[in-house]
Amino acid sequence: MKHLAYAALVLGLVTNSAAAAELTVITAGDQNMVDYVNEYLAPIFEKENPGNTVRAVGTGPGDAGSQKIVERFDAQANAGSQTWDADVAVVHEKFAGPMVEKGYLAKYRADIETGKLVTSDKAKLALGANVDGYVMPMFASQTALAYNPALLPNPPKSYEELAAWAKQNPGKFGYNGIKGGMSGVSFVMGWVYAFGGDADKLMHGPFDEAVTKTWTPAFASLKDFTKNATMTPGNAGTLDMLGRGEIAIGPVWVDMFYSWQADGRLPPELKLVLPAPGMPGQPMHYVIPEKAANKDLAEKFVALATSPKVQAEGIVKRFNWYPGIDAQHVKAELDDASWNKLFKDITPEDLAKYGKPFPIAPYNSAILEAYEREATQ
Repeated sequence: MKHLAYAALVLGLVTNSAAAAELTVITAGDQNMVDYVNEYLAPIFEKENPGNTVRAVGTGPGDAGSQKIVERFDAQANAGSQTWDADVAVVHEKFAGPMVEKGYLAKYRADIETGKLVTSDKAKLALGANVDGYVMPMFASQTALAYNPALLPNPPKSYEELAAWAKQNPGKFGYNGIKGGMSGVSFVMGWVYAFGGDADKLMHGPFDEAVTKTWTPAFASLKDFTKNATMTPGNAGTLDMLGRGEIAIGPVWVDMFYSWQADGRLPPELKLVLPAPGMPGQPMHYVIPEKAANKDLAEKFVALATSPKVQAEGIVKRFNWYPGIDAQHVKAELDDASWNKLFKDITPEDLAKYGKPFPIAPYNSAILEAYEREATQ
């Protein structure tokens, strides 16, 4: 009997050892993305899944970081690897579509409990590409106009009102054009949504070259507008100039705005407004490679990372990001102060109405080219 018990114990140890795995997460973005996984998500996941470990590897900030992930997947696909060396990846939305089209990703959202907590179009379309089922938003990043109430008590509520105000108040609006930061790019996209015709077609396609020929009046008005604007040196530059009172209003990333306020780099009285017809934002997405070595464990990890509690504590309270899942599911996990801080100026209803996706890829490129050609000469 002792021999049987010992054998069973040994067999149990072997089985548990075989079941244990190291989950590899590769993530684009700044170092804070790596730290978030290694220092916050990993300990929670490892406690809930004893014997398993999580290791995050960063590929660098911005689009270049996501491009490195694509190249990594390309190399493994071209080599015919049956098992890839990443279990979960975190990528910018513009790269999710090409990954789906190449057959690199598992369609997993319906298989995890938190999948039903996402209804945003941004979880279905990524710059026009159908990614429905293949992605789970890690967080939603949104641009808006930050303003100084001491200089601008009643901020413009629309692009049309902003254009009229800026004409009467030269130099008091600041943005960085399309260089040095995506807040300026987002503002330009919003301008084209407001004055360039069928915004819905720009966001959802299909691409029509003839549409790009109709933007001339919009860019002519943007060129005139920019003559009355102050050009800032980037995302941080816009916030700096707002904080010093050098400009009264300008486009910013919401999470960056709140983080600067929390750090004391921006006066607490500065506020946000999301103008009609809207400005773009973009999520970062969790994706799982079709040939991940630990697909079941990867699904558990994404389910944890997109659960209401983790979204509340990790995404909202740590980083001031909007949650990746629908905000209504996160509210119960947040104290009133945290909820009111994040949504005090821009409500969930405002986000639903005026938080837009970026244009589909070919329109996106065409707008940037047209800006350089028609709005800066």
